[in-house]
Amino acid sequence: MSPDHRRADRVAEGIREVVARFLTDGVKDPRVVGIVTVTGVEVTRDLRHARVYVTVLGDEAAHRSTLEGLASLAAHLRPLVARSLRLRLAPEIEFRRDETAEHATRIESLLARLRDDRAPDQSAPSDEDADD
Repeated sequence: MSPDHRRADRVAEGIREVVARFLTDGVKDPRVVGIVTVTGVEVTRDLRHARVYVTVLGDEAAHRSTLEGLASLAAHLRPLVARSLRLRLAPEIEFRRDETAEHATRIESLLARLRDDRAPDQSAPSDEDADD
Protein backbone atom coordinates (compact mmCIF):
# COMPACT_ATOMS: atom_id res chain seq x y z
CA MET A 1 0.00 0.00 0.00
CA SER A 2 1.46 3.35 -1.00
CA PRO A 3 1.86 6.14 1.56
CA ASP A 4 -0.80 8.17 -0.32
CA HIS A 5 -3.44 5.54 0.41
CA ARG A 6 -2.52 5.34 4.07
CA ARG A 7 -2.71 9.11 4.43
CA ALA A 8 -6.10 9.20 2.69
CA ASP A 9 -7.32 6.44 5.04
CA ARG A 10 -6.07 8.35 8.10
CA VAL A 11 -7.72 11.56 6.90
CA ALA A 12 -10.96 9.67 6.18
CA GLU A 13 -11.00 8.24 9.69
CA GLY A 14 -10.28 11.67 11.15
CA ILE A 15 -13.12 13.22 9.14
CA ARG A 16 -15.46 10.46 10.33
CA GLU A 17 -14.59 11.23 13.96
CA VAL A 18 -14.89 15.02 13.56
CA VAL A 19 -18.24 14.81 11.75
CA ALA A 20 -19.63 12.24 14.21
CA ARG A 21 -18.59 14.43 17.15
CA PHE A 22 -20.16 17.47 15.47
CA LEU A 23 -23.43 15.60 14.94
CA THR A 24 -23.38 14.28 18.51
CA ASP A 25 -22.75 17.69 20.07
CA GLY A 26 -25.95 18.95 18.55
CA VAL A 27 -26.62 20.33 15.13
CA LYS A 28 -28.61 23.56 15.10
CA ASP A 29 -30.14 23.03 11.64
CA PRO A 30 -33.83 22.12 12.09
CA ARG A 31 -33.76 20.00 8.92
CA VAL A 32 -31.44 17.49 10.59
CA VAL A 33 -33.95 15.25 12.35
CA GLY A 34 -33.69 11.85 13.92
CA ILE A 35 -30.56 9.99 14.82
CA VAL A 36 -27.77 10.40 12.27
CA THR A 37 -24.91 7.89 12.20
CA VAL A 38 -21.73 8.34 10.19
CA THR A 39 -21.02 4.92 8.70
CA GLY A 40 -18.00 5.70 6.58
CA VAL A 41 -15.92 8.24 4.71
CA GLU A 42 -14.18 7.95 1.37
CA VAL A 43 -11.47 10.47 0.55
CA THR A 44 -9.85 10.89 -2.85
CA ARG A 45 -6.10 10.32 -3.04
CA ASP A 46 -5.46 14.02 -3.56
CA LEU A 47 -7.50 14.76 -0.38
CA ARG A 48 -9.68 17.30 -2.18
CA HIS A 49 -13.03 15.51 -1.89
CA ALA A 50 -14.64 13.47 0.86
CA ARG A 51 -17.86 11.48 0.70
CA VAL A 52 -19.41 11.05 4.12
CA TYR A 53 -21.91 8.17 4.28
CA VAL A 54 -24.68 8.50 6.85
CA THR A 55 -27.72 6.59 7.98
CA VAL A 56 -30.76 8.35 9.38
CA LEU A 57 -33.28 6.78 11.70
CA GLY A 58 -36.67 7.78 10.34
CA ASP A 59 -38.89 7.75 7.29
CA GLU A 60 -38.08 8.87 3.75
CA ALA A 61 -39.02 12.50 4.50
CA ALA A 62 -36.60 12.52 7.45
CA HIS A 63 -33.86 11.13 5.19
CA ARG A 64 -34.39 13.83 2.57
CA SER A 65 -34.64 16.64 5.10
CA THR A 66 -31.56 15.49 6.99
CA LEU A 67 -29.45 15.16 3.84
CA GLU A 68 -30.48 18.69 2.79
CA GLY A 69 -29.51 20.02 6.21
CA LEU A 70 -26.20 18.18 6.17
CA ALA A 71 -25.43 19.48 2.68
CA SER A 72 -25.86 23.04 3.93
CA LEU A 73 -23.64 22.28 6.95
CA ALA A 74 -20.81 20.90 4.80
CA ALA A 75 -19.31 24.34 4.22
CA HIS A 76 -19.35 24.99 7.97
CA LEU A 77 -17.68 21.64 8.68
CA ARG A 78 -14.80 22.17 6.27
CA PRO A 79 -12.79 24.63 8.43
CA LEU A 80 -13.59 22.57 11.52
CA VAL A 81 -12.11 19.48 9.82
CA ALA A 82 -9.05 21.45 8.68
CA ARG A 83 -8.42 22.75 12.20
CA SER A 84 -9.02 19.40 13.92
CA LEU A 85 -6.85 17.40 11.52
CA ARG A 86 -4.26 20.17 11.00
CA LEU A 87 -4.77 20.22 7.26
CA ARG A 88 -3.84 23.23 5.16
CA LEU A 89 -6.78 22.56 2.84
CA ALA A 90 -9.73 20.55 4.02
CA PRO A 91 -11.54 18.31 1.54
CA GLU A 92 -14.83 19.38 0.06
CA ILE A 93 -17.43 17.37 1.98
CA GLU A 94 -20.39 15.66 0.34
CA PHE A 95 -22.97 13.77 2.37
CA ARG A 96 -24.51 10.63 0.94
CA ARG A 97 -27.09 8.20 2.22
CA ASP A 98 -25.60 4.83 3.15
CA GLU A 99 -27.96 2.23 1.75
CA THR A 100 -25.94 -0.79 2.87
CA ALA A 101 -28.34 -1.70 5.70
CA GLU A 102 -31.36 -1.33 3.41
CA HIS A 103 -29.75 -3.59 0.80
CA ALA A 104 -28.88 -6.15 3.46
CA THR A 105 -32.47 -6.14 4.76
CA ARG A 106 -33.84 -6.60 1.24
CA ILE A 107 -31.46 -9.49 0.51
CA GLU A 108 -32.35 -11.11 3.84
CA SER A 109 -36.08 -10.86 3.08
CA LEU A 110 -35.55 -12.35 -0.40
CA LEU A 111 -33.57 -15.24 1.07
CA ALA A 112 -36.26 -15.81 3.71
CA ARG A 113 -38.92 -15.89 0.99
CA LEU A 114 -36.87 -18.44 -0.95
CA ARG A 115 -36.52 -20.60 2.16
CA ASP A 116 -40.27 -20.37 2.78
CA ASP A 117 -41.03 -21.34 -0.83
CA ARG A 118 -38.75 -24.37 -0.67
CA ALA A 119 -39.76 -25.55 2.80
CA PRO A 120 -43.12 -27.18 1.81
CA ASP A 121 -41.44 -29.10 -1.04
CA GLN A 122 -38.77 -30.54 1.20
CA SER A 123 -40.96 -31.43 4.17
CA ALA A 124 -43.62 -33.35 2.20
CA PRO A 125 -42.90 -37.10 2.19
CA SER A 126 -42.43 -38.57 -1.24
CA ASP A 127 -44.17 -41.75 -2.45
CA GLU A 128 -40.86 -43.62 -2.54
CA ASP A 129 -40.21 -42.94 1.17
CA ALA A 130 -43.67 -44.34 2.09
CA ASP A 131 -42.97 -47.70 0.38
CA ASP A 132 -39.74 -48.33 2.31
